[in-house]
Amino acid sequence: MKTATGISVTMGEYLDAAAIITVVILNAVLGFIQEYRAEKTLEALKKLSAPTAQVYRDGVIVQLDAEKLVRGDIVRIEAGGRIPADCRLLNAMALECDEALLTGESLPISKGNGETCFMGAVVVKGHALAEVTATGEATEMGLISGMLSEVAEEQTPLQKKLGELGKVIGLICVTVCLGVSVLGIIRGYDIFAMLLTGISLAVAAIPEGLPAVVTISLALAVRRIYKQKALVNKLHSVETLGCANVICTDKTGTLTLNKMKVAQTYGESELLFKCGALCNNAFKQSDGTYLGDPTEVALIEAADENGVDFKGYRRVDEIPFDSSAAFMQVTVSEYDGTKTNWLKGSLEAILPKCKVKNPSKIRKEYDEMTRKGLRCLAFARDNQFLGIAGLSDPLRPEIKSAVSKCKKAGIRVIMLTGDHKNTAEEIARQAGINEVHARMTPADKLKMVKKLKADGDIVAMTGDGVNDAPAVKEAAIGVSMGIQGTDVTKEAAQIVLLDDNFATLVSAIEQGRTVYNNIRKSMRYMLSSNIGEVLTMLFAMLFGMPVVLIPIQILLINLVTDGLPAIALSMEPATDDIMTQPPRKSNESIFAGGMLNSIIGRGLAIGICTLAAFWLALGSYDVAVARTAAMATLGLSQLIFVFECKDKGKGIFNAEYLNNPYLILASLTSAAIIFVCLLTNTLSPVLQTVAPEKNIIMIILIFAAGLPIIRGAVKLLQRKK
Repeated sequence: MKTATGISVTMGEYLDAAAIITVVILNAVLGFIQEYRAEKTLEALKKLSAPTAQVYRDGVIVQLDAEKLVRGDIVRIEAGGRIPADCRLLNAMALECDEALLTGESLPISKGNGETCFMGAVVVKGHALAEVTATGEATEMGLISGMLSEVAEEQTPLQKKLGELGKVIGLICVTVCLGVSVLGIIRGYDIFAMLLTGISLAVAAIPEGLPAVVTISLALAVRRIYKQKALVNKLHSVETLGCANVICTDKTGTLTLNKMKVAQTYGESELLFKCGALCNNAFKQSDGTYLGDPTEVALIEAADENGVDFKGYRRVDEIPFDSSAAFMQVTVSEYDGTKTNWLKGSLEAILPKCKVKNPSKIRKEYDEMTRKGLRCLAFARDNQFLGIAGLSDPLRPEIKSAVSKCKKAGIRVIMLTGDHKNTAEEIARQAGINEVHARMTPADKLKMVKKLKADGDIVAMTGDGVNDAPAVKEAAIGVSMGIQGTDVTKEAAQIVLLDDNFATLVSAIEQGRTVYNNIRKSMRYMLSSNIGEVLTMLFAMLFGMPVVLIPIQILLINLVTDGLPAIALSMEPATDDIMTQPPRKSNESIFAGGMLNSIIGRGLAIGICTLAAFWLALGSYDVAVARTAAMATLGLSQLIFVFECKDKGKGIFNAEYLNNPYLILASLTSAAIIFVCLLTNTLSPVLQTVAPEKNIIMIILIFAAGLPIIRGAVKLLQRKK
């Protein structure tokens, strides 16, 4: 573009030079506004995923952004979270931290009272209260971060692919444009004028806007996904979503409502409820509600409702819950100083630790409760078996239809849960899920993801606990729970479900498919249009005709047709059949489905129609009028073609053409600019156009809209038959 301006100045064509510079500035401003909005969207969403901390303020625990902590604050840290600041431990219970980020030490380190926990370290076991000693840049992690240079954000795989494609297309277009210039010079046209024409055509022909369209499309998709209650941490995950053919989902809270309530008990109820309340890490907030794991909250609420006194007991030791051991134990000091051990966990873990007379009867009761879909826990005090509590957790009402939608879309749903087989199978039956894996440990989940990946599947894996993080990270699409998910799992995931809902993930997959389709639509439109512009000029030279469009006309059409309509196409809503098609292969060419032939064919049609309008007008009028007809035909044919790109199989006579107001507005705006340029006398000296009379308007309309109307009519008749 600088070269084109330089040539214009050298030739003394200052008006042309000024016009070219104006077009460049308009193009740059339009591109900046589009990308700025995309970046702002992503920045706003990143703030939503910023780390938080549980901190005591005015004697009660509140949840704040970690950046609001100050020295002296007392924070509560627990397994699965990251340390929000450098802290001194005050009341540590079996606390272990992974400080690999700071020390490189892969094994967790036990931490006791008085010791320091560093910001960014992962709590892998236990919990504690701690006093903040340093925040932000003053922390050990902050000092290290300050030494690191800022790393530029990496392009998405699709952007890289399109960038490479753009270079290839650019090379071809530059070669053709050079050919146009050489042919013109050979035929006796002014050398400088033909160089300027070739350069302008090359600028218009190279699809430099494609990577920007990808970024904007993905950012818009991220915003739409957020409105559906999911947060995308990594932009390229939106692309991958469209390829998912397996979802590995947890049961509790993802398929179910996570509204736990003790529905049935077996055994010594009063002691059972006391055990559930004591062997518990949920705590009461200032508003009287409990904060913590929903299962533990349900147990405390059951103790409250049954009038069980569990106050005044002091915890002196704890064995935190571990998924492999499947139980939790606390040691408490009672009123008289007696120390007792209280345990809760799976029946398989608790029963062997107790002396019982009739274990088969207990197992039978346990099995009957699990068959009802209840989540069952066993309880004990020292070696005395206290009983079983069955907690109800209803299936989310939208899950059945979401699972059905997955099946129609060719996506396999696999339930991976730590719950009892009977409980898992009953919930799976209600949801319509065929594949169930119960009593799965986090290690089992990781093995499952690796096996599916080895089989060539694109796996979306949901998780919440700290031990789920490896499997979530291993999956092509790691998904964390936003409500119950730990900080570590959220950081390992590409997507966070803000409502912990499986149906939200399915909606996100639908958006992933939609955005990929929309990018293909934008790409089809831009490449076809650019090829049409190049072929118009090339054919004119080959057939010995005058130059069809002068540089400023080429650049104006490129500005008007390439920007707004291409972006508007990226805002297309999902098609009705988007979730009835099989997932695309991750290595599938972006030109799959005959799109390359379609691009070349439509580009050829645009070029021929534009040239025909020019030739017909040239037969009765001078070259300025013919160029006016060609310019209008080229611009309007592209703006009509943009609607055909919505769905290449239905033609323009289709009600769906009205379902994207952005595209209608963009096309009308672009068309209005073209007509203003043609009809305004002030711009005529710059554009070298002539206000078209009735015959020229007819030529423009016939060659710009004739082919789409014929094609649309044929498609309409085919649909009716």
